[in-house]
Amino acid sequence: MAALVEFRNVAYRVGDRDILRGIDLSIEQNETVVLLGRSGSGKTTLLRMVNRLLEPSAGEVLFAGRRIADQDRFRLRRRIGYVIQEGGLFPHATVAQNIGLVPKLEGWAEERIRTRVAELLDAVGLQPHVYAARYPRQLSGGEKQRVGIARALAADPPLLLLDEPFAALDPVTRFEMQQHFARLSRAFGKTALFVTHDIREALMLGTRIALLKDGRLELVARADEFPGATSQEALAFLATVTQSVTSNHDA
Repeated sequence: MAALVEFRNVAYRVGDRDILRGIDLSIEQNETVVLLGRSGSGKTTLLRMVNRLLEPSAGEVLFAGRRIADQDRFRLRRRIGYVIQEGGLFPHATVAQNIGLVPKLEGWAEERIRTRVAELLDAVGLQPHVYAARYPRQLSGGEKQRVGIARALAADPPLLLLDEPFAALDPVTRFEMQQHFARLSRAFGKTALFVTHDIREALMLGTRIALLKDGRLELVARADEFPGATSQEALAFLATVTQSVTSNHDA
């Protein structure tokens, strides 16, 4: 089966600074690939190339077997779900309007949109009759992220892009959302590219982990193999897990 997303020798430069260099990576269908790295490693830059928020300085990105440079960027974005911190919701639109936006742009009938909105609110654990008419300002952080995920799933896209979607949440809510995303990803059979700097999140959610350092791919490994990695950058991330457990025990 062909990869859903491919990065072929991708580079990105701003002025005289190389943000990404020589990235080769494939994302297979029905897997979650986590882009793990420190701040400034290039992970969000790489993610944003998939929906053409950024264009590579060199190399090419393919989606569903076609170069994205040859695809209309607006049609492309409607085929890719995108989730960011705080959900990225439109503040003056209701929850139902936020979720139904892409289906409406795609020409779905109103009844079909209402049915889809209700289905997705149920799927993310929010009662439709309670939340559909609310506005983002009336939601907690965790509720906004649930709505953001529902919106990303609304038009049944084959790919989800998630840019540190749970980073702003408190630890308990974050853990709940991580579990919820894992269940939804399996239930809806989605392929996902997920950005994080949290090794625990990467190990919990990733099928594979792509570790970036200074704009290069340091390592790509299955999540169950990553704890045995020997690269210095992988060891630095893994040490934070051990250190946290030890610190908590000592406290």
